Amino acid sequence: MRRSPRARTRPRTPVALAVPALLAIAFLLVPLLGILTRTRWGELGSHLSSEGVTEAVKLSLLVSCGALALSLVLGVPLAWLLARVDFPGKALVRSLVLLPMVLPPTVGGVALLLGFGRRGLLGPWLEDTFGIVLPFHTSGAVVAATFVAMPFLVISLEGTLAGLRPAYEETAASLGASPVRVFCTVTLPLVAPGLAAGAALTWARALGEFGATITFAGNLPGTTQTLPLQVYLLLQDQPEAATSVSLLLLVIAMAVLVALRGRWAGGGQRGGGVRGRTRDRRSSPDGDRPKRAADTATAGAGAAPAKNDPAPPEGRPVPVKSGPVQAENSPALAKNGPAPATYGTVPPEDVTGRGPAEPAPTGSGERWPLYVSVTGFTELSLDAEPGTTVAVVGPNGAGKTTLLRALLGLTPRARARLVLGGTEAGALPPHRRGVAWVPQDGALFPHLTALANTAYGLRAQGVRRAEARRRARAWLERLDVGHLAHRRPAQLSGGQAGRVALARALAARPRLLLLDEPLAALDQTTRAHVRHTLRTHLAGFGGVCLLVTHDPVEAVSLADRVLVLEDGRAVQDAPPGEVARHPRSPWVARMLGRNALAGTAAGDGTLLLDDGGRLVVADPVTEGAAVLAVVAPEAVALHRTRPRGSPRNVWPGTVREITAVGSRLRVLVGCPDGPDLVAEVTTQAAAELGLRDGVGVFTSVKATEVTLVER
Repeated sequence: MRRSPRARTRPRTPVALAVPALLAIAFLLVPLLGILTRTRWGELGSHLSSEGVTEAVKLSLLVSCGALALSLVLGVPLAWLLARVDFPGKALVRSLVLLPMVLPPTVGGVALLLGFGRRGLLGPWLEDTFGIVLPFHTSGAVVAATFVAMPFLVISLEGTLAGLRPAYEETAASLGASPVRVFCTVTLPLVAPGLAAGAALTWARALGEFGATITFAGNLPGTTQTLPLQVYLLLQDQPEAATSVSLLLLVIAMAVLVALRGRWAGGGQRGGGVRGRTRDRRSSPDGDRPKRAADTATAGAGAAPAKNDPAPPEGRPVPVKSGPVQAENSPALAKNGPAPATYGTVPPEDVTGRGPAEPAPTGSGERWPLYVSVTGFTELSLDAEPGTTVAVVGPNGAGKTTLLRALLGLTPRARARLVLGGTEAGALPPHRRGVAWVPQDGALFPHLTALANTAYGLRAQGVRRAEARRRARAWLERLDVGHLAHRRPAQLSGGQAGRVALARALAARPRLLLLDEPLAALDQTTRAHVRHTLRTHLAGFGGVCLLVTHDPVEAVSLADRVLVLEDGRAVQDAPPGEVARHPRSPWVARMLGRNALAGTAAGDGTLLLDDGGRLVVADPVTEGAAVLAVVAPEAVALHRTRPRGSPRNVWPGTVREITAVGSRLRVLVGCPDGPDLVAEVTTQAAAELGLRDGVGVFTSVKATEVTLVER
């Protein structure tokens, strides 16, 4: 018989490890087999139905369930505290939680007696104030069982909480949900598997507790004599009955472990859990595939507006072309930004977080101008009038996401003084700021359908369920995902999930809208449709929208201003057309498809480039000035031999990469004695020059083709 490839490649188990492992299994199995072989099966029914055993079973169930309830009340908040809050002495508190697991049960009973006994630390106060006496009482058995069993719940739940992505809770807070609501509607449902596993182990451990119970609560029939204590007594007079009761406890323990199926040890989270979706996006019916933001800035250098991109809605100014554009990938950013216009508004919800009002006639609602001053890792000041959309661009690590999180009040790296419509929103907790956030991955709540996700913010603001679902469905329809309202996030493609996340934020009707690359996962056609819908909404938005993007088409089609960040600082804040004509950031220039060479002006009319070499320029520059030389790819000429004539900037180099962009080719040339440059040529020119990777060429740039921008 032919063996499967998997069987052929499976490594063989070393004998030196296999033998001790088998001995360990036998060591654990033999005692259990002893119980099974020595059980008198014919007398099992009579043993288990005897009066003493029946009474012990009832008491054990009462004690174990009471211990579970007490563990849930005390252990769930403790697990959350250990998983989410940093405080002095946290390691000591975690050690205290683990201590009952390693402490001998009888020692634990003695400790309980000295702490809660009639002569203990708190015992006299409990008796005098509340009339509570724990030793030799059923409540004492519950306390003893809780002491030894609660750590199982805390450990299991803490691990699950630590693995839960904070973005779910942060997004819920940005939609207006209070911390308690977030915990009840988002956190607990997402950690339910870990909570259930911990609860089951806690109950099983409480059911089998012996040492602490007999030491602290005694062994009184009908009061504290649980099943383990009953087994201990039966061993002295009726060993056969003790074996039968032991079998009962063994079956219960095995049933709990089988039901858990390894979840407590981490084996039950394969292929899913709360960390994210596992569905292969390539199988999506609508063809949406996720795209990382960095891909848009690098591979998307040749992106142009989709041909079927809908025209801007009436009342939204159309950008006007202002001159020739050198970079083929940025026809949009070479245009002027939208001119100022008067937009209608929709009144947002009340500052207290109550439900949003219905749409009002154009211009009749409240408007929310923005002023923000950010300090910390990101430092900048920004003010914008209502209806303004600001595109935030910059390289990875520039502080874009930190800026958004500072506005939400969700990061210690930066602090924002946020003023919305005259209200100091920065002094309010995140759920009362009226700031909605769409993170890069959407952070849809996995346990809710698309419709429930979209209605979440409205429900958090006090809107009735039926009305919230009606508004949510309307937004889903506007973004062309209404037919997916019944699906959960795991059943959505990346593009579909992105549109649902956008609908959820827009439905909440915030005062400030923060979008962190909301269209990055959409295909070109879907992106054009969603861009049109978003543009229509922003045309009547009474607040301000901050849009983090790497796509120049999004920047010009949606934004009135472009804010460029580098190293946490604002290096440019201007209309899209101005940024395209005079980029002050090398990253932005490269995003536009241009060569960006940073340098310092020398006294002889040249630039000393930061990366080495000199560049001759036509425009005079003050000596010592830091400038950015911008050169369009079409202005870079390629030659197989050193050119003669007018070019004053010539460097020998080697072709490193050739990529196709539309009907033209982009050629990256590495120059050891000069700057690396990207040239754009036709396919015919490339064939005539015999361009291919590794071929030696000369690059040349005319001094008049260099545009200088002060840094």
